[in-house]
Amino acid sequence: MKKILALLCSVVLALGCTGCMITIDGEGTAAASGTVNNSIGLSVSTQNNPFFVTLVEGAEAAAQELGVKLTVVDAGDDVTKQASDIEDLVSKQVGVLIVNPVDSDAVSSAVSSAVSRGVKVISVDRAVNGVEIDCQIASDNVAGAEMATQYIVDTLGEGIKVAELQGTVGASAAIDRGQGFHNVADEKLDVVSSQPANFDRTEGMSVMENMLQSNGDIQAVFAANDEMALGAVEAISGAGKDIMVVGFDATDDAIEAIKAGRMDATIAQQPDLIGKTAVEQAVKLINGETIDKAIPVEVTLITKDNA
Repeated sequence: MKKILALLCSVVLALGCTGCMITIDGEGTAAASGTVNNSIGLSVSTQNNPFFVTLVEGAEAAAQELGVKLTVVDAGDDVTKQASDIEDLVSKQVGVLIVNPVDSDAVSSAVSSAVSRGVKVISVDRAVNGVEIDCQIASDNVAGAEMATQYIVDTLGEGIKVAELQGTVGASAAIDRGQGFHNVADEKLDVVSSQPANFDRTEGMSVMENMLQSNGDIQAVFAANDEMALGAVEAISGAGKDIMVVGFDATDDAIEAIKAGRMDATIAQQPDLIGKTAVEQAVKLINGETIDKAIPVEVTLITKDNA
């Protein structure tokens, strides 16, 4: 009788475990259950930049409106910290990861690991290289930089000496904006210096000071974002020179500088819309809907005439 009871208990236990999601060390995966968890993680490259602050604000507003949980982590422009942040978000079983890479190559391993564990991935502003993700949402950085550089040509003429302040090396936005600049400048302008300043205002000022010491006859500067452009403006002012400065992002500080005549132009992105769109698309993924692989966000040239 005891043997019969033991056999029956074994059968019941086996049947009860059939179809269960296996959990190891307390962690299940979305792929194991065939569902996407109803939470979103956002790994942002830095919040020491008004553009990304606005992007996060747009994402948070959309999350609140749509009633979904959004966890935001700030990498502080540190590729190692961003990889750790992404691993932490995955361990918390987010269903969708929104990532704004510090470096488009360096982030690929962490993103690939997230994808292998069933996490849906959306990149914003910058691409993730070498990994098949669900969607990329970004401004057309190449077209925007071409527009900015053509403005220099149209205003000052061909053949003038121009300098380029590049963004963070390896970031897709820096690569794309550099490509757009050179698409126009290499044919129509004399590029006397191109140096990275890591999208940072203080570095932008320091690099511009060094450029002016080496090339005192620079007539225009293209900066791959407004923070570097504003740093360049300070360096130029300190040197007592009159040099055209064109940036990218249309931050509030840049718009005010354009109105005041200290900066000449910038390219307007819509970071709040990028963040908002990313969360909206993440919710669609959570609901099992299909979304576009790439969603472009329009850019516009801003000068004193329309600032």
